Formats: sequence, structure tokens, C-alpha cells
Amino acid sequence: MEKNQSFFERKFLLSQHKTDVKTEFMAGLTTFMTMSYILIVNPDLLSQTGMDKGGVFTATILASVIAMLLMGFYANLPFALSAGMGLNAFFTYTVCLGMGYEWSFALTAVFLEGILFLILSFFNVREAIFSAIPYSLKKAVSVGIGLFIALIGFTNSGLIVANESTFLSMGDLLTKESLIAIIALLTMAILTAKQVRGALLYGIVISTIVALITGVTHFPGATSIFSLPPSIKSVAFQLEWKDIFTFDMFSVMFTFLFVDIFDTVGTLTGVATKADLIDEDGNFPGVGKALLSDAIGTVCGALLGTSTITTFVESASGVADGGRTGLTSLSTGFFFLISLFLFPLFSIVPSQATAAALIMVGLFMMSPITEIDFSDYTESVPAFLTIVMMPFAYSIAEGISVGMISYVVMKLATGKSKDVSVVMYILAAVFLLRYLSPIVF
Repeated sequence: MEKNQSFFERKFLLSQHKTDVKTEFMAGLTTFMTMSYILIVNPDLLSQTGMDKGGVFTATILASVIAMLLMGFYANLPFALSAGMGLNAFFTYTVCLGMGYEWSFALTAVFLEGILFLILSFFNVREAIFSAIPYSLKKAVSVGIGLFIALIGFTNSGLIVANESTFLSMGDLLTKESLIAIIALLTMAILTAKQVRGALLYGIVISTIVALITGVTHFPGATSIFSLPPSIKSVAFQLEWKDIFTFDMFSVMFTFLFVDIFDTVGTLTGVATKADLIDEDGNFPGVGKALLSDAIGTVCGALLGTSTITTFVESASGVADGGRTGLTSLSTGFFFLISLFLFPLFSIVPSQATAAALIMVGLFMMSPITEIDFSDYTESVPAFLTIVMMPFAYSIAEGISVGMISYVVMKLATGKSKDVSVVMYILAAVFLLRYLSPIVF
């Protein structure tokens, strides 16, 4: 035991961070409990593109574990990583179902984004890009993605359905499927309000039990709970290169990159502050290693067959439980690995339960709206267009494109051109050219 403790102390500097092995392990379990819904939601979303659900399940876990190994051993930080919410919705509903591309095209965009993120990490350009994006648009992107994800959740649950007259309308709330979604949503909401860690997971479990009782889903049998991990053969290394020099590829790749940078830097800053990892000058000494771990996770994830890997804000739950070092991240990765052998159990979860989780995640992403200055219309109009275009156009990319173009136009038209960075001019011009390309070319 002394030898093991000596290794942990030497590798993770536990005493220096005022923690111990037990605290770090339990913090990792807490983080896993709060983010394990991704193991159900991500395969469910990506399988709608034609990808094998089991393959995506395995790929998501393997990519997450690789990223968390790096975050633990290399960065020594208590952050957990997995397939990012919002980015997986963009992958499925915008790139594949909306734009009509094969999932291999989307994986290629994720791979290229990851490579670019790696390059930016080495040359410290990522902070410059992040800083060039106006504050109001950063906040608006989060809010817009939240509404977009919530809309997906409501439609997947059957609570909102298509209507020829009004486009959308309320679904039949008295079907067994709708009731499962309502039970899941209410359970998650009540437990979240009571600050119960793992509220989304508990909601999924409880609603799945009800679904089993009512026959909405079916139990695989006692002998089928454990199994070898599903093969990733059908989804791994399935990149395609024929469309990499198109405007669509640039738009998709940039959207992945922008949201990834936004999510990662924002999450790292927030959770690091909670963990007292920010120094007296307001700097985060380990941010470079953390971002590199994130980027490598994304590259590996694209090769294995899953959407963008990013740092999860749910890491804050483990930090709140005392996690302070990379041992927390490794502990979370350990529980992800165990989940590899539980795919039959995860596969019985009904889509209504995961849809409720999407609605709750949408709620969580709405809070930055309070930080947008709606009194300055040169800021609020682009922010508003960014927010509403995502759900209304059913595309995160369209929201970002319209937001950036309108921001530059509003500032130029009102004599506030100095508020616009050179990077913003370039990005707005590229996105505008994307819309004009059918005429110009």
C-alpha cells in the first residue's frame, strides 16, 4: 500500500493539491454518474445517420478513455471528456440529415477540425481566435445550441410533432411513449432542482424501468446484460476526401472547430476556477496540456468513429466532491471502460428517455442569455439571429454564419467598425461567399 500511495503521490501530487486517492476515486465516480448519459445519447443520435449504434457506443468510450488518460497522466487535471453535446447534434441533424452528406463526410470534418485544433494548440493561435469572436456571439451560440438540442429532444420524444398547417404542434400526450418522456423529464427536473448528482442518469434509469413495465422497451435477458464490446469495424477509419475543398466542408469544419474551442475553453475556465486551479494573475497554468488532450481525443474519436470529443462541464460535479488532480479523470475513465461490457443494458433505454435528457441539456445551455447586452442593438441583433436561426433553420452552422455576417454588417452600418476584429471580417466574408457561391460560381 505504501508503494502504491508513493506512486500516486509522486505522479499526481496529491498532498500538494490537498486530496487523497479515495477522494479522487469517488470524485471520478461522481463525474461519471453525471455524464454517463452520453453513452446512451450519443450512439442514439449518431445511429440516425446510418452509423452502427454498437460501433458508435464502443468508439465513444474508447475515444473518451484515450482523452481522459491524457488529461490524467499528461495534464494532471480533474476534467472528464467525451462526445460533446451540441456537436453530435450538429453532426447528425445538420451535416447528415440536413445537408444530405454521408456520415463519413462528417467524420472527416471532425478529423480535420481535430488536426487544426492540434496545430492551433501548438502555436497558441486558439486563444486569438477565441478572443476575436465577440462576447455576445459566444454567449448566443451556447443559447442557440440549447434551443436546437431541446427542439430535437421534444420531436424525438413525440411531445412535439410536424403539422402541415402550423409546421409544429403538440403531440398526443396520452400515448405510452409520450408518458415515458414526461416521466423522464419530470424526474430529471425535480432531481436537478434538488441538486441530486446524476439527475439525468437517474431520470433515464427510472423511465427505462417504466418503459420495461409498459412494454415500450424490452429487457434482453439476464444472460445478455454483459457482453464483449460491439465491434467498431463498420465505423472506424471511414474517412472520405473527395469533398474536402468545398465551401460546405469549410463551413462544417469551422463550425466544429469554433464550438469545440468555445465549449472547451469556457468549460476549462469555469471548472478550473471552481477547483482553485487559476493562479493569482488569473492564468490557468495547465490550459495548454488540457487543450492538447482535448484535441488528440477529437482526432482519435474521428478515426474510431464518433463525433467531437470535448471537456465536459459535468466535471464540476467531481470537483465539487473534492477532485483536484488527474486521478479524478483516470477514475472517470475507469468507469467508462467498465461500461464497454454493458452495451446490452444501455441498448434497452428507450429514445423517449434520451430525448428528455436532451431537453434538460438544452435548459443547462440557456443560462448565458443573461450575459448578452440587449440594450445595444449592434450586439443583440446578431446574438438574437444566432440564437433563433439554429432551431428555426434546424442548423447550428446557419446560426453561426448568420450571426457573424449580421454582426459585421451592424457594426459597419452604425459606424462601429473598430469593434470588429480582422478575424471577424475574414470569417464573415467566407460565410457570405458560401451563400453567394451559387451565383458567383
